[in-house]
Order: sequence, then structure tokens, then C-alpha cells
Amino acid sequence: MKSLNALVKIAGVALALGTCTVPLRAQQLLKQISPTPSAESSELASTTTHPDEPSLTLRNQKAIESFEPPVNEEYRLGAGDQITLDFPGRIEITGTHTIGPDGMITLNIAGAVHIADLTREEAAKAITEALAKYYNDPNVTVKIDKYSANRVRVIGYVQHPGEIPFEGTPTLLDAIGRAGLISATITANGVTSNVTPAIPETCTIYRGSSTAVQVDLREMLMAGNALADMRLRRNDIVFVPEPKHLFVSVLGQVAKPGSIPLTPDSTLTSVLADAGCCADNGGFNPKIHIIQRSTGKDVVIEYKKLMSIAGQK
Repeated sequence: MKSLNALVKIAGVALALGTCTVPLRAQQLLKQISPTPSAESSELASTTTHPDEPSLTLRNQKAIESFEPPVNEEYRLGAGDQITLDFPGRIEITGTHTIGPDGMITLNIAGAVHIADLTREEAAKAITEALAKYYNDPNVTVKIDKYSANRVRVIGYVQHPGEIPFEGTPTLLDAIGRAGLISATITANGVTSNVTPAIPETCTIYRGSSTAVQVDLREMLMAGNALADMRLRRNDIVFVPEPKHLFVSVLGQVAKPGSIPLTPDSTLTSVLADAGCCADNGGFNPKIHIIQRSTGKDVVIEYKKLMSIAGQK
């Protein structure tokens, strides 16, 4: 919706729009006046990064895909996970353990063994090696009883920021959904209104201390891109930014000239209706001017064409 940061000027209207339901989005109209990026600028947008921004963007599809863990990636144990060790024929060392904050469990006789960040097979091997000094050919099976370490942290503009536990593989939409979106409050022309929570335009996923990716979440969902619900790894941090409050200015023959807040569902006719379009002294076939401030370009739309079936597409 960034392209909607434009001035909408009404040059007189004759008919009311109160009962009109027109799905023609102003963004579609502004595409006609927005400059077409050159191949050079598009390539630059895909590769240029800034110190304060994540190094990966949606434009680099391969980078996004490499950021997502493989679908069958084996789980690695972490602090807080509860496991059961089964030693056939060795009842004295069979039992349940909770991995400590240091990544250790304590075994009878063998003592402390570090198993955090290991798969079940790797943990079984580490435990077997620790017990080999005291037992002949020890054989152990590691079973995970509770995935307490399998957590993702969601921060930013959500109802319940903090860590969210997952029994299975965490995903982006599930994490954001469980954190809860907030209904934004927008004030325009002295009127305060709540905006229905919408999918964030962007979010950023941080992994470790040196890796991050920015996801154009809304754009990906609109395009049907499966990466919108990409798989996450344990200890990933998802940052949801506060939505930008975008407005258009409506002037001319309307009842309530001034700023109109935009939502993801805003259309040209919904903006006109919110402005109280149209005044009685408008003409029979008025013209609507959409002026883009950044370029000064003016797109002119005849009201009758806007209200036609063809104009609603």
C-alpha cells in the first residue's frame, strides 16, 4: 500500500457512493503513474543491503528457501527437554532425565554427559561412549517425552509477545497467529476508529546473532507463496513491526475533505465514500484526479467509467 501515499482530488461529483461496492483498488490505478523500474534498478534492489536491515529479502528467492529448514530435518535436543533412556537389561541406568540449562544430563556411575544440540542418535552415541568405561557393549535408546526446548520467540506488535512452545515443527504463520495480532487505532479528522487486524506487511526472522531475513509476508500470501508459512528453527526470533498508518488526502467537492486512513482493504470508492462523496454541486460526469506527490503525475478517471462494471475490475 506504499504506492497509495498520494493526493486524491475530487473535481466535482454528481452521484452518491454510499451504496457502491467497487473492488477497484487505488493501488491498481497508481501503477499506471508509478515509474517502471529498470532492469538495473531491479537487480540493485535484489542485492543492496544496509547496515540496519536484514541481509536477505524476498526478492532473493533462493536465499529465502535456503533459510527455511529442510522438511525432514531431525530435531536437536535442547535445555528443558525431557527424555527417557532405555538400556535393555540395565534397569539401574534406565530412566527419565531433563536436560539442564548447561545442556547436560547426569547418569548413574558415568556422571554428566553433554547432549544439547545433538540428535537422538548422536545423543545415544555420546551416552554410550560415556558408559563404555563401566559396561560392556552398552546399548541405549533415547526417547523424547517433552519438547520443552522447542520454542520460538515472537516480539513486536503482537498481543502476547514472548516464547511460544511447539510440539512439532514451528511455522511462521502459526507463531504470529498464536502471539495474536493487535487491532490498530487510527485517528483522522478528529475521528478515532479501530482497524481490523491484518496480516503484517513485513516481518523479520532472526536466527542466532548474525543471520536474519525480512519476509514480505502480505505480498507472499497474496501471491500464494508457500514460504509465507515457512518452517522455523528452535530459538528463532520473529519481529512483527507496528503497521504504518497510511493516509490519502481527499479534496474538492466532498462533504468531509481531509485525510482518510488506508487499510489493506481500501479501494478508491471506499476512500471517496469515507470522504462523504459527493457534493450536490458536482457535475453530471465529474472527473477524479489521482495525483502522486512524488512525481506530480495526474491520473484522471471519469466518474461514470469508475462506476461501470468494467471500471470495477
